[in-house]
Amino acid sequence: MIGRPTKTLPLAQLVTLSIYWLGITAMWNGLHVLVLPKRAEALFGLQDSGLGLALITLAGVAAALLVQPTAGAISDFTASRWGRRKPYIVIGSLLSIVFLWAVASAETPVAIIVSLAMLQVASNIAQGPFQGYVPDLVPARQVGLASGLMGVMTILGGVAGVAICLVGYLQLQPGMVDGQIRVILFWPTIGLGIIQVATMIVMALTVDEGRAALPREGRSWWRVGLSAWDTDILRERSYVWLLVSRLCYLAMPGVITAYAVYVLERSFHLPPSEATPFLFTTGLIIAGATVIAAIPAARLSDRICRKKVINISFVLAAIGIVGVALSPALPLTLLALVPLGLSGGAFLVVDWALMTDIIPKAHSGRYMGISNVATASAGPIGLALAGVVLFFVTRAGLPTPDASDLQSTLLGEAPRAAIGSMLVFIGIAAFALRRVDETRRED
Repeated sequence: MIGRPTKTLPLAQLVTLSIYWLGITAMWNGLHVLVLPKRAEALFGLQDSGLGLALITLAGVAAALLVQPTAGAISDFTASRWGRRKPYIVIGSLLSIVFLWAVASAETPVAIIVSLAMLQVASNIAQGPFQGYVPDLVPARQVGLASGLMGVMTILGGVAGVAICLVGYLQLQPGMVDGQIRVILFWPTIGLGIIQVATMIVMALTVDEGRAALPREGRSWWRVGLSAWDTDILRERSYVWLLVSRLCYLAMPGVITAYAVYVLERSFHLPPSEATPFLFTTGLIIAGATVIAAIPAARLSDRICRKKVINISFVLAAIGIVGVALSPALPLTLLALVPLGLSGGAFLVVDWALMTDIIPKAHSGRYMGISNVATASAGPIGLALAGVVLFFVTRAGLPTPDASDLQSTLLGEAPRAAIGSMLVFIGIAAFALRRVDETRRED
């Protein structure tokens, strides 16, 4: 079988096919929203927390970029009694909980950086092959629905991850050192791994892999792995431009989630006990808006141009970013999260559906794995830019003997200025999308 499959899948199969997204997102969202920002603040100090957070997350990017496409390409050629994808998904998930324990136990910046890099390796061993399932199993007429369910699971996972970590965050007090924060957040961090493994088990026991492995034709596994990086992929121009657009858009959500704590604590001067309800409200607003948008956007994209729906998501994102960056009161900031959530719901499902439309289907593991070059590097790149903005604006606002009102204002508004810098990425994403030919590729 070369092209996309034609057999209609029952709804239950589509749900279990998507459930692993819940576990993946719970783990990474819990880490990026609460665990890593608070650990970075304690390890690097208030002024350098933005750069420290960027350093911690950037360290795992190289691992993610190398591992996921390679694992995806190797899985295209793997023949086993479990299928060609499941061995990597199971092994990667089990290793993830081991390295989550290492992240939770790390006592120094170097230890947490190394542990997080190894967690990226483990997680991406699973994610590369897993992302090949929709092109492998879902017929063209169900791609919109499958993408919508993926979006719903992603949001539910994000909420679950934050909810687990809030149990620890509620116990934090101003002035705590990293050792105290590490102990409090240890079990919530381990809980993220338990969710990922549980969803992996459900998916592994219920998904029936349909496509046979590709023949290796005498090539070694080393050469098969290296084939993920063959330059023939550059001839897929629309695919490459879509990767650029995806990278730039996804730089934004990571900054919004990672800097939510900083906005509440620094811009609105709330201690953890008072910030917690608003942090949970923030997650609910974004999650609710995303879920509302996900399936309707996917269905709409089946009927009209997918690019039109993605461009609408760019406009909504820009509105939300401006609202968060400029709103003078917390209720208005929360209101600005609604268009951000709608944008995320529409983009995540429709962009993913467009990706599965235009890639060569026989090598779906490789191409969906390569898409992680955009997905995995987006957050750290966004955090790098936001961290630089946060650093310089915070530095300008630090108290001095002759401190002015402007300095005090800059100190509090630094996180929102960093979020505002994401407009740059949205503009580039829109530019790149214009060069994508969305004609569906069936062979």
